[in-house]
Amino acid sequence: MKAKADMNCVGKTFCAFVLLTVAVTMVTMANIRVSKIAGSSVNLTCGDVSRVDLILVIWKIRPSTGNHCTLAYRTDLNKTDRRNCSERMDWKSSPETDSALQIRQVRLTDEGRYSCETSNSVGTFNQTYTLTVLVPPEVNLTCHRNGTAVCQAAAGKPAAQISWDPNGDPRTELDNHTDGTVTVLSIYSPKETSITCLVSHPAWNMSQSKECPSDNGNMFLQYLAISAGLLGILFILALIFLCKVHRGRIWYKSKIPETAPTHNVQDSNEQQELEPYASYVQKENVIYNTVYEVTVTEDLPPRLQSVT
Repeated sequence: MKAKADMNCVGKTFCAFVLLTVAVTMVTMANIRVSKIAGSSVNLTCGDVSRVDLILVIWKIRPSTGNHCTLAYRTDLNKTDRRNCSERMDWKSSPETDSALQIRQVRLTDEGRYSCETSNSVGTFNQTYTLTVLVPPEVNLTCHRNGTAVCQAAAGKPAAQISWDPNGDPRTELDNHTDGTVTVLSIYSPKETSITCLVSHPAWNMSQSKECPSDNGNMFLQYLAISAGLLGILFILALIFLCKVHRGRIWYKSKIPETAPTHNVQDSNEQQELEPYASYVQKENVIYNTVYEVTVTEDLPPRLQSVT
């Protein structure tokens, strides 16, 4: 019985040791996923580790692309060490008082694993983060006259989700870029005249929407534009007609006084030209009559001449 009790004790002790080891392992190997929008800043801490008797703090940065880097601080020597790290990655304040890491203006190339190892009199602890960078897409909606609508969520990370209101069966196309972003293209040809594109993305708290207006409004605007154009043409034609009529009246009024004096001058000129000729003819007639009378008198017999 005693041997059996000893075995039970040993078994319980071993189980407790295993459970303690597993618990410690889970704490030290904890992995926290962090998502940040490109261009923002992020602070990563080393966890709830006591700074009493703190000996060493090391940040090991393993980005998905690019060189690895380390930030280290030794309390006994009060010395920091920096290797291959960007200027945007540094201690949040001072490593003597705060072991947190700060990354300013996060970029896509900063994605990866960030581990903080701390050592004190109790032991060594490891806090790990997996950083994901979000890139909000640029949303554009094109509404064609044939009723087809094209909704685009360009260069987003991860790929955006596009839906339509009212629901339908759109055609979706994906374009993967070399920097990890994705452009989503959704082509929709509904029967309805008014539709809305809805785009959701992890970088946004709410979905963004863009609407294609109803064709009725477009047709009204088209009719209005055509009517305005026709009225404008009619107004221009009427204005041209009135200008021509006005110019014709002015020309007619100015023509009458110009032509009348012309004929009077011409008649007076002709009369002046004919007056000398008329007087000449009259003189010639008088002379001719006198000569004729003399000639006739001379040719008559003497008794008739006395009578004459």
